[in-house]
Amino acid sequence: MIDRIASATTLVGAIGSALMAGVLLAFSISVLPGLNSLPVPVAISSMQSANAAILNPLFLILFTGTALSCVVAAVLSPFTDGGRSALIITGAVLYVVGCFAVTVLLNVPLNNALAAADSTTAAGAAAWEDFSTKWVLWNNVRTVAATAACAVLILGQGRSVLG
Repeated sequence: MIDRIASATTLVGAIGSALMAGVLLAFSISVLPGLNSLPVPVAISSMQSANAAILNPLFLILFTGTALSCVVAAVLSPFTDGGRSALIITGAVLYVVGCFAVTVLLNVPLNNALAAADSTTAAGAAAWEDFSTKWVLWNNVRTVAATAACAVLILGQGRSVLG
């Protein structure tokens, strides 16, 4: 029974990590570059709208559900007979620390600061410059972490996924 739960939560964690990596990658390679090509007031307003729109149940289930699945998989993996708990724990840490914690501790405060910015002032333009540079850096970290988590969790599934 523990083997099945561990395997299922590892698989859910891997799929969730892959989906999160895709969402995050889209922001780094298209959304932010596109916004940076706009006048600052429009860019700020657009990102404020995107930040508000992403706080929806589907995204929140994906983002937090993946973290929860990774934690459960990591906790249960030492009690399975798969012998790959180090990989599963590593994959879980990659997602929880590199994606979830970076989001909560770094990207969300940047989003909140941008939400308070007045796009029509020089301070607003400075806020956008600061936001855009730092946010993309940390978003790239999240993208790499979520991608690596997916790969490591798949490897951790071992014989149940790879045959």
